[in-house]
Amino acid sequence: MTLYRQRAPAKVNLALHVTSRRPDGFHELESLFVFAALCDELQARENQDDTLVVSGPFAADIPSGADNLVLRAASAFRERWPNAAAGGLAFELVKNLPVAAGIGSGSADAAATLRMLAATSRFEIETEALYEVALGIGADVPACVTSVPCLVSGIGENLLPVVPFPECYLVLINPLIPISTPEVFSRLSSTSNPGLPGVAKKFDDLASLAMWLDNTRNDLASPATVIVPEIGEISDDLGKTQGCLIARMSGSGATVFGLFATGDEADQAGRAMRKKWHKSWVASAPVVASA
Repeated sequence: MTLYRQRAPAKVNLALHVTSRRPDGFHELESLFVFAALCDELQARENQDDTLVVSGPFAADIPSGADNLVLRAASAFRERWPNAAAGGLAFELVKNLPVAAGIGSGSADAAATLRMLAATSRFEIETEALYEVALGIGADVPACVTSVPCLVSGIGENLLPVVPFPECYLVLINPLIPISTPEVFSRLSSTSNPGLPGVAKKFDDLASLAMWLDNTRNDLASPATVIVPEIGEISDDLGKTQGCLIARMSGSGATVFGLFATGDEADQAGRAMRKKWHKSWVASAPVVASA
């Protein structure tokens, strides 16, 4: 029996600007997404129906039934392409990434499911059509489908890949305090802010990326820090580690990232932060080009 596998890399917002709030209540954003070599792992075997078993360190934090984003993504794919994939799949998800953490772990799981079903389809699924289905699941899911560095705008539907991307490394720290994205948005002092500064389709080197990031921000950081003050403390501590180019919250939090030029610097910073924030989830990894 064939075994299918997909990795679901963590998404990190190096910058996130909230530019407007639409009449339908959705917020328009401009963001630079990258993906870390830290991932949930999804595998599946052919089955009569779509089923899901969840394991891993964060399995208890997510539903394993129909509300899980893996099964929601499978249902959305089959609704859009009823005769594309084989009857059913027995999914097994290893949940390595913290949830409600601003690193898109659920979105990455959904995107991995869509990629898996597209890869097993009886006919070719166009990427643009897959993006449309992904957007119906969640705003971060389209970018997670390809999992390459990209500029994202609108509510997640506009993607501009930024490749090649300079070699760099991340330290991710989450205080293991879940944070509600709607609550963070409800505390925004302004929903109409300047967009990202102009950027070419690629950054020539890490220095140019770091200089560009100095002129950006995460508009959700201030309201999130009111809810979880540890975000600010972790950002300050990580920013002081040797080699850290920038320390900032990702997404709506509460994960904080630090950007480094070398893996040794990232690993050293990670070790130092584990000692100080020993009750937090701390990981270091390179930025990857694709899932």
